[in-house]
Amino acid sequence: MPLTIATWNINSVRLRIGLVEKLAAEYQPDVICLQETKTPDDRFPLKDAAKFGYPHAAIHGQKGYHGVAILSKRPFDQVSRQGFCDIGDARHICVTLGREAGLEAPLTIHNFYIPAGGDIPDPALNEKFRHKLAFLDEATMWEQLHPEDPTARSVLVGDLNIAPLETDVWSHKQLLDVVSHTPIEVEKLEKLQAAGRWVDVMRNFVPPDERLYTWWSYRAADWEASNRGRRLDHVWATPAFAPTARAMNVVRAARSWERPSDHVPVVVTFDV
Repeated sequence: MPLTIATWNINSVRLRIGLVEKLAAEYQPDVICLQETKTPDDRFPLKDAAKFGYPHAAIHGQKGYHGVAILSKRPFDQVSRQGFCDIGDARHICVTLGREAGLEAPLTIHNFYIPAGGDIPDPALNEKFRHKLAFLDEATMWEQLHPEDPTARSVLVGDLNIAPLETDVWSHKQLLDVVSHTPIEVEKLEKLQAAGRWVDVMRNFVPPDERLYTWWSYRAADWEASNRGRRLDHVWATPAFAPTARAMNVVRAARSWERPSDHVPVVVTFDV
């Protein structure tokens, strides 16, 4: 049975709930994972989501900043949220789909919004960058992200705010000192990935030697012509589940939708 999961940094869900509806209509994902929702839970547009086919929602938000959510056509067996660095910001939510969702074996979905890290890649000078590095360290140590069961079925998605490969950025040389592609960030993301033996599902479809972007800055006068992108959004899966991925689509067209996010959705279909 196919299960399609979309991940998207929506950059304000209340402002762009119409774009989420457009994604739902055109790609029909079973689950939509959103980041940077920028709204407290009591103001999340749950009624709108239910109207366009997603009656089940797990949300973890706060006023004006950050925030993550998972919208689903299918019910959840469990919902959990994890805090990092004792700051109280809303950057993680997790759901488990099981028999109530029609799955014979449970599937856990982690949705992350890792801190962007500011502009200066020096933790001594930039508190935001220091927070980002500490967040990555803490996530790497969190046991829930490295299940010991070799048959575990888990997916980790979200705006991880790091473009790890040289082909994940428009210019490796020019971005080595730019937050999101610095060696220390890449090293820490690799440690997080290795801790859970997570498989980079997107790169199973697009080889590592090919360019792949999910984000284009608002600052570009013509983002498509300049094509100075980065791959900040990721889909990982546990080794037992990764081989079930049968299709992947980076919805590049969404960057040209009306009042777009600077990120585009990534849609992956698994056989569950």
